[in-house]
Amino acid sequence: MTLLLQHGPLGLFFAFAIAHALADFPLQGDYLARVKQRRNASTTFEWIAALTAHSLIHAGAMWIVSGSILIGVIELALHWLIDFGKGEGKYGYATDQALHLSCKVGYTIVMAMGLLHA
Repeated sequence: MTLLLQHGPLGLFFAFAIAHALADFPLQGDYLARVKQRRNASTTFEWIAALTAHSLIHAGAMWIVSGSILIGVIELALHWLIDFGKGEGKYGYATDQALHLSCKVGYTIVMAMGLLHA
């Protein structure tokens, strides 16, 4: 919420986008990037654990930026579902990233309208 008050909605969205880039690239690592896709995991447990761990990194990033645990929980679920769809071949990289950034737009709008507070 502090980011929103200090920098407005654009600043908040920018912070969400930066957090997403950090969580999706350097904080993901090769292992999670590979095994979060079912076809690359040795077991169902390994796949679910990797996809969930990756999504938890994103959830934590959104919680830190927004100050809202609810946004963190929503991000956990949405990120998991979006990456599941990509991993199953339902869409490619560009659509995956567009869906993730659309979530950040949604979080920004909800917080800017005062519908959700930290």
